[in-house]
Formats: sequence, C-alpha cells, structure tokens
Amino acid sequence: MIDAADVAAVWLTLKLAACVTALLLAIGTPIAWWLARTRSRLRHVVGAVVALPLVLPPTVIGFYLLLLLGPNGAVGQATQALGLGLLPFTFPGLVIASLLYSMPFVVQPLQNAFEAVGDRPLEAAATLHASPWDAFWSVAVPLASPGFLTAAVLGFAHTVGEFGVVLMIGGNIPEKTRVVSVQIYDHVEALEYAQAHWLAGGMLAFAFLVLLALYTFNPHAVKGQR
Repeated sequence: MIDAADVAAVWLTLKLAACVTALLLAIGTPIAWWLARTRSRLRHVVGAVVALPLVLPPTVIGFYLLLLLGPNGAVGQATQALGLGLLPFTFPGLVIASLLYSMPFVVQPLQNAFEAVGDRPLEAAATLHASPWDAFWSVAVPLASPGFLTAAVLGFAHTVGEFGVVLMIGGNIPEKTRVVSVQIYDHVEALEYAQAHWLAGGMLAFAFLVLLALYTFNPHAVKGQR
C-alpha cells in the first residue's frame, strides 16, 4: 500500500508536470511557430538544440545544469546577487530542468501542427486585412489545436516520467524535490518491492493510457517523436 511519503511524491510530481506543461506551451509556441515558418539558415541549428534532450543522457543535462545553476555558474551567481539563493535542490530548479528536458515533446508536435496549416489559410486572412498577429490567433492556432493537445499531453506525461535529470538537480528531499520516479528508486533500493509495485504499476498504466489515447484520437500525433 502507498503511504504518506508516496502521496506527497505523487502530488509533487503532478504539481511539477502542470507547471512545466503550462510554461512549455507558452515558451514552445513561438519557437515552434518560428521553426515552422522561417527560412533562416539557423532553423536547423535551433531545431537540433531543441531536440538535444531526445538523444542526450539525462545525467549529462543535469550535470551541466548543476554547473550553470550552482554557486560558480553564471545563473547561480545572478540568482545569488538578486537575493534568490541557489536553484539546485529546490522546486524552481526542478521546473527549469524539466523545461529543458521536456522541450522537444512540446515543440515538435506544435511545429508539425503549424507546418500542416500551410500558407493558404494565412494568405486568405491577409486578403481580409488581418494582421500577422490576428492571423496567428484567429487562423493558425485554431487549425493547430490538435497539435496543442498532443503537445500538452506529451509534455505532461514526459515530465511525470522523468528521473535522471530531476535526481541530479533536485536530489531527494521529501515533499520538496522527491518525485514519483525517485520515490520508486528509493523503494527498490530499500527492497520495498510491494510499495514500488504500487507506484511503478500506476506509472505504467498512466503511460499506456496516454499513448493509447494519442494513437486512438490522433494516429499521427507522435510521428515527430519517432
């Protein structure tokens, strides 16, 4: 059976995933729009940077984030100068790490959705004297709404399942940085297999239902992740 520590880990994980998903949609939308529309030579460079978490080990990302956010890193020195303290081993630090690690799972579906919109709807809006801003919100976003749903679901689910990067940045502080994946690791390390089964089985069911829903309602939703 799950105990209070398990419940706290589940709640913290859901809180983290919700925050990260909302921020990723806000940050990833302009990036995806630019990648879908630009003809700049930097398009492939930016696309490769966004996709790096798909191929890099989470510990590599976590290691460099620790250096960057630590007391001798540029960001760490800036946060200390502003009186914010250090971000590693805090919830905001978890959010930053998760933003970077889950970025491609939000940007790529959005980019695919914007590319599928094409030029004709936007050109039609321009003939009706719609500004680029108006055309984006009244034409591109509604037509790309399935991509937004896919991006939100994948971003949320991927954040829920993170382990390496959150362990590197957040450590293992109960009710502060200990998420479900780390809690499962703790149970296994303590040979508490029954408790680990409850949490691991729940995550397995969650992941299966997410993918089943995506494949059922949008068969092409995850083509950008293959």
